[in-house]
Amino acid sequence: MSVAYRIFGSENSPYSTKVRSYFRYKQIPHEWIIRTGATMEEYKKYARLPIVPAVATPEDEALQDSTPIIEEIERRIPAPSIHPADPTLRFLSELLEEFGDEWGNKWMFHYRWAREIDQKTVAHRLVSEMMAGAPDDQVETMAVNVRERMSGRGFAVGSNEKTAPLIEESFKNGIGLLEKHLENRPFLFGAQPCFADLGLGAQVYQALIDPTAGEILRTQAPSTAAWSESLLDPKDHGAFEDWSTLSPTLAPLLSSEVRYFLAWSKANAEAIVAGADELTLDYDGRVWWQTVGGPQKYHAKSLGELRRKYANCAEVPELKTILASAGCEEFLVA
Repeated sequence: MSVAYRIFGSENSPYSTKVRSYFRYKQIPHEWIIRTGATMEEYKKYARLPIVPAVATPEDEALQDSTPIIEEIERRIPAPSIHPADPTLRFLSELLEEFGDEWGNKWMFHYRWAREIDQKTVAHRLVSEMMAGAPDDQVETMAVNVRERMSGRGFAVGSNEKTAPLIEESFKNGIGLLEKHLENRPFLFGAQPCFADLGLGAQVYQALIDPTAGEILRTQAPSTAAWSESLLDPKDHGAFEDWSTLSPTLAPLLSSEVRYFLAWSKANAEAIVAGADELTLDYDGRVWWQTVGGPQKYHAKSLGELRRKYANCAEVPELKTILASAGCEEFLVA
């Protein structure tokens, strides 16, 4: 039996680096294995779905999907905890983690594949990783194929001609709010990293290493860029803050981009239940339109899990007040 966990992932996958950051923070013995042609057979032993990350435990069990992976390891190895002890802050951290996974991913994925410069850069980077050691001409040929395939997959995150301006506006507004919040603290909830940092920070870091979104981050949100880089190997710098000191700069994020994310999540879940082929959402007077199906089915499940977590702490007065004031609570009640 191995004494270490094995993480099969990619440097270009936010969910892979998120899980690796968690293992590094907890100082859990692990081996980082890039999914390449040479490691594919071993990876397939542990992957139910053809996505990364996949984790093999020391007992040779298979774990997949970044949030359940972290939650399972946290159950097994609870210290140091990535959750604030305060129930209000813990749920807000879980909400922002989900926001990062689902809405922050729209930011990253859209910018990664919407423009030619990003398509070429990322396709070459992906193929160079997967085909490490291959001749340059083979890498370039495969990079062209990857670019052609991925540049047409914006539908996976709801990116299309109608939603592109909204996604880019949301990204710029979101990192602007994060910049104000992170100017004088190392992490989202104070001097200690938590679940929220892992989920949202991984998406921001992937945006940072791409040309277009990276330039926006470096010029408009340098503290946010530095925060995302620090999460590659996060360290404690102290303790969590109270909501009283966090709220002036964190509440605006909840009432804008997080509220939009929850409104979309509810509309998406309702469209799936209704068997609809598309959904239209009023995005504060602007129209969000996209097709339904494929990855959106997973998003509906994640909303159900978020609602389950909220149901366990919905009677905490402070939390209820915060979410109601931000316009978020109505979407979290099943």
